Amino acid sequence: MDSLTQVALGAAVGYAVLGSKVGRKAAVWGAVLGTLPDLDVFLPYAGEVEAFTYHRGFSHSLLVHLLASPFITWLILKLHTSDQQYKKEWFCLVFLSLSTHAILDSLTVYGTQLMWPLTEYPFAVSNLFIIDPMYTLPLLLGIAFALFPKVKATTARHMNFLGLALSSIYICWSLIAKVAIDHKLETSLSERGIPANHYISTPAPLTTMLWRIVVMSDGHYYEGYASVFDAPKDITLDAYQTYPELLNDIQDEWGVNRLQWFTRGFYSVRQKEQKVILSDLRMGAECSYVFNFVVGEKTMSGIQLGDFEKVTERPDLSKVGRIWDRIWDPSVSLTSSLAANDCEEKTIRY
Repeated sequence: MDSLTQVALGAAVGYAVLGSKVGRKAAVWGAVLGTLPDLDVFLPYAGEVEAFTYHRGFSHSLLVHLLASPFITWLILKLHTSDQQYKKEWFCLVFLSLSTHAILDSLTVYGTQLMWPLTEYPFAVSNLFIIDPMYTLPLLLGIAFALFPKVKATTARHMNFLGLALSSIYICWSLIAKVAIDHKLETSLSERGIPANHYISTPAPLTTMLWRIVVMSDGHYYEGYASVFDAPKDITLDAYQTYPELLNDIQDEWGVNRLQWFTRGFYSVRQKEQKVILSDLRMGAECSYVFNFVVGEKTMSGIQLGDFEKVTERPDLSKVGRIWDRIWDPSVSLTSSLAANDCEEKTIRY
């Protein structure tokens, strides 16, 4: 999730655990600890693939959080010597502030290695978009009451708890919506006779009322959108070609295998000029994907391993407001609205 959300969640959790005993500094420490796991982005990784696939690794591991919490608690108590009698509560604050960050991240589509080093499996429930005001605002309002000096302590605790409760209820709603969307998609695929190897549904930007869908099939993939109000027949699916055969000469290379693993099979391969580009289909939109890597270079002797340079494809955000229109009207197309100007034509619409 975005940094503001993680700060708000950490502060709210910290205040809920220890605010009644140590006051507002519990929220401050919660906010600091809620940001700490994401500092791994400043580590000097060897390359773009490493930075992409090792992010949300050890720093987001619940096991690492459990092991690090006693040391962090010790450091905090060195600064706040008068709080020694709350040692257990400070430990709970530290662990919960760290672990809720990682658990919240695992609800997005990126992938979070919660059980590192036992496994590097990137957990990704994909029921929340990386920025969602409906989740963040209750946390911010709750913690605002806690930090405002003229608010009574009892009122501050109740409002902070209410913010946490509302944000948690929103997570439950998003899980219910995801199950409903997946059921509609399965029905739609069956009715249209579309063979699917696997599929994924993720919330559209800033909402859980509309969901983006990616379906992988042999030789091509489908991108579409489904509203919580859609019937299965209303789900729009556009088919696009992918060319996995371009990887044949480099299929045993670590970087290629690592990207295939981390994307969980949701990737496309295409040739642009002499470059072979692998795109993560889970984040972005067609022709405007967030993560694209030059995995190969076409030469006279075949495909050679590329430098894994990250290729930026920026979406056209001028019509992003049409997301709201698509929630209510299945005839509204988002393909042309969110894609880059140089987007290739789709092969067919279903």
